[in-house]
Amino acid sequence: MANIKSAKKRILVNRTKAERNKSIKSAVKTSIKKVEAAVAASDKEAASIALVDAISTIDKAATKGVYHKNNASRKVSRLSKAVNSIA
Repeated sequence: MANIKSAKKRILVNRTKAERNKSIKSAVKTSIKKVEAAVAASDKEAASIALVDAISTIDKAATKGVYHKNNASRKVSRLSKAVNSIA
């Protein structure tokens, strides 16, 4: 354990931020899974509704700095491509 006060604070702040990031990443993964499940079931309507929700969640995560903007953009692009591939 650290002895210096600022180092102790860093440990606490890093732990708090890691928990926050973990919950945001978990929400993103859940929304992506919902889109992929709808695509697998070939349900265009449900997939497009889930896609809108997923894009919103991913953009919020990128805005908060959990994901890099290019990473978020790539995720959105791949989901959109999957939804558009449904005949």
